[in-house]
Amino acid sequence: MSPRLVCGTCGLRLPRGSLRLQCSCGGLLEAHPAPSLRGVRLRAAFDRRREGDPAGEGSGVWRFRELLLPGRGPLVSHPEGNTNLYRRDAVARWAGVADLALKHEGENPTGSFKDRGMTVAVTQAVRAGATALACASTGNTSASLAAYAAQAGLPALVFMPRAKVAAGKLAQALCYGARVLEVRSDFDECLRLAREASDELGLTLLNSVNPWRIEGQKTIVLELLQQRGWEPPDWIVVPAGNLGNTAAFGKALREARELGLISRLPRLAAIQAAGAAPFYHSFRAGFRRRFRVRAETIATAIRIGDPVSYERAARAIRQTRGVVAAVSDREILSAKAVVDGAGIGCEPASAASLAGLRQLVRRGIVGPRDSVVAVLTGHLLKDPRVARGAPVVIAPRVSEVERVLKDL
Repeated sequence: MSPRLVCGTCGLRLPRGSLRLQCSCGGLLEAHPAPSLRGVRLRAAFDRRREGDPAGEGSGVWRFRELLLPGRGPLVSHPEGNTNLYRRDAVARWAGVADLALKHEGENPTGSFKDRGMTVAVTQAVRAGATALACASTGNTSASLAAYAAQAGLPALVFMPRAKVAAGKLAQALCYGARVLEVRSDFDECLRLAREASDELGLTLLNSVNPWRIEGQKTIVLELLQQRGWEPPDWIVVPAGNLGNTAAFGKALREARELGLISRLPRLAAIQAAGAAPFYHSFRAGFRRRFRVRAETIATAIRIGDPVSYERAARAIRQTRGVVAAVSDREILSAKAVVDGAGIGCEPASAASLAGLRQLVRRGIVGPRDSVVAVLTGHLLKDPRVARGAPVVIAPRVSEVERVLKDL
């Protein structure tokens, strides 16, 4: 059966092929999959495809297609997913837990988790007859959209806050052929403009307001559960900016339990940068008030002051008995140095998950014997300006090399 689109606020139902992203009541739309298999049979289908899946083009996203966008039609896939779980004793000791794995989404084709959502959303857009794609972006979304739009042969328009996007991410969007518009404002204003332009000019918006983006991002959780033999960890920790991942993770876990893929829900921990922490302030207020802030943080990928997936993310935190924390830029950079020093590497926003985990352990919220998966959302080279150390300049003599070796 094909999934339907349902408004998360008023319950309005729309057909799968609809290009609408928002209900007339203002609520965001959500896809509701209806797979014919459940429980061990569904798990077995997913596990067989892990070994080989020609129909899914080897994608770690389309392996789970019954929970995404079932039905026949072309796939716009690089492929994506199949990212690793890393275990490093030094990182676990620094965080304060014995059982820690890092799920590195920077190993996706354009270097971030965005590819998981983009393959599903662009595939749906192509099947629905979209003629042009658009997004607002702090960098990673633009790179991903540009790559998938190029593969689909569709024009792409990207709205970016001027002088607020890392050079590597901007270069990706330009090289893949997107038309980049630098807006003299912040991300939140870029998204407002992108939504308005999409409504008036017939563009298909590919930000996380798009329900099919959320469907693709669910596969981060589905894949890590599969990598763990369908045994959930106690905690899943994720950086939080526009809150698409927080919403997607909660949705993935709810569906996985309802379908009998897992027997219990892990707890979610959403980690924001202290300078861009409206969701954290709302959590502290028991979600009785929605906060908005003027965002500023070195972690550009989560520098968002008015997250669009707020309601869906709040539901995810409530339903998983989750928590929200905020970490300083100093804490983020310390965590990044630990990840980089372990030979894994990540962009600053990714390190928020590890920094947040350490804080939660010190606060006694996460236990030292709890099992934890922390998600790294982007590749080290996404933001290379935030790098520790500097090259050592030497003369062309062996004695100079020897001097350096003594200092190692």
